[in-house]
Amino acid sequence: MSTLNEKVAVVTGGNSGIGYASALKLKEQGAKVIITGRSPERVKAAATELGVEGFVADVSDLTAIDALVISVEANYGKVDILFVNAGIFQPAGIGQITEDQFDHQMDINFKGAVFTIEKFLPILNDGASIINLSSINAYTGMPNTAIYAASKAALNSYTRTAASELAARKIRINAVNPGPVSTPIFQKTGMSAEQLNGFSNAIQNRIPLKRFGEPEDVANLVAFLASDEASFITGGEYNIDGGINVNPILS
Repeated sequence: MSTLNEKVAVVTGGNSGIGYASALKLKEQGAKVIITGRSPERVKAAATELGVEGFVADVSDLTAIDALVISVEANYGKVDILFVNAGIFQPAGIGQITEDQFDHQMDINFKGAVFTIEKFLPILNDGASIINLSSINAYTGMPNTAIYAASKAALNSYTRTAASELAARKIRINAVNPGPVSTPIFQKTGMSAEQLNGFSNAIQNRIPLKRFGEPEDVANLVAFLASDEASFITGGEYNIDGGINVNPILS
């Protein structure tokens, strides 16, 4: 079903996890897809596997975003779908948060997201769709996630305001709030295998559906929000979390 036939889609952080699955889904639905990431090797490998274009760009570096926009415009013209997916997770308890951890997460998760949108706006078609990857951690108060959660709460707030301001151009912007999803983001936290297993088991027991989500679950929602079937949806936040946010103390 080619619901996105010939539309141009940019997926930041598209070399793994939710970004990779979403790039694949968008391509399957007919979009011309460009993925980005920070690692040249991973971007090249993912782009080859997906059969899409890859571009190396660290969203915390605004000059890299500028270069990305110039390249996309030169090769594709206008953009119809912008999936602002790039993000990092660095757990730290209150009293143990460093300035580097604060800056790194805010620079990528919030500042990078905001300026990705700001710099793409001139080449977004009127009627384009922007999807921001947020997290249910913006609301849960989960221990050791204070700065990560704050970065996502800020992104959700930005999304609501942007929806009002971009409506004049018929540009829709929405946030997707995943719960626990099986992605490489957890392996990048520095936690040991034993810690990761313990964390995984504890979280899974609290999910009403008793499983972690898969990247493809989120990709399906992203593709829907990107499509004309969601033409009356903007400024929304959509939890996709197996029900954990309905009853976070369920065991």
